[in-house]
Amino acid sequence: MAQRRAWRLAVAGLLVAIGVAAAPIVSLPIGPSRVYPLQATIDVLAGVILGPWPAVGIAIVVSALRLGFGTGTPLAFPGSIFGALLAGYLYLATRRDALASVGEIIGTGLIGAIVSFPIAHYVMGRSTAAFFFVIPFALASGTGAVLGYIVLKALRGARLLS
Repeated sequence: MAQRRAWRLAVAGLLVAIGVAAAPIVSLPIGPSRVYPLQATIDVLAGVILGPWPAVGIAIVVSALRLGFGTGTPLAFPGSIFGALLAGYLYLATRRDALASVGEIIGTGLIGAIVSFPIAHYVMGRSTAAFFFVIPFALASGTGAVLGYIVLKALRGARLLS
């Protein structure tokens, strides 16, 4: 049991490290946000490998560290949290990697984008339309979710995930 916990903690730490280290390389500025496709990949991997709540924890830690290092914005929180949560829950409900990826796209691309509007308006002082973030968030999460699906298939093919 303790060995399993240590393994889960190591995987979580690895996903956080990848998320923070790759942020300056893979993020793109779009309006007041910085879209980050690799976060969607991390959300899918964490949701499938560790479950919805650890995935949310990883999303929060990566978002906070990116914000602290200046490679992210407050909009990283709603985008990654909802994507990770939905990816994890859809995987738990179906045991299908593809539906975890779809959960990420819906969670980040739609729910996270809509929740980002009041954050952009009231916290960041930016005037945008309510659905302004849907297209950039959906494109970034779609790209990252597909990458996450490919990585999961590769891990399963190599028999690294049971």
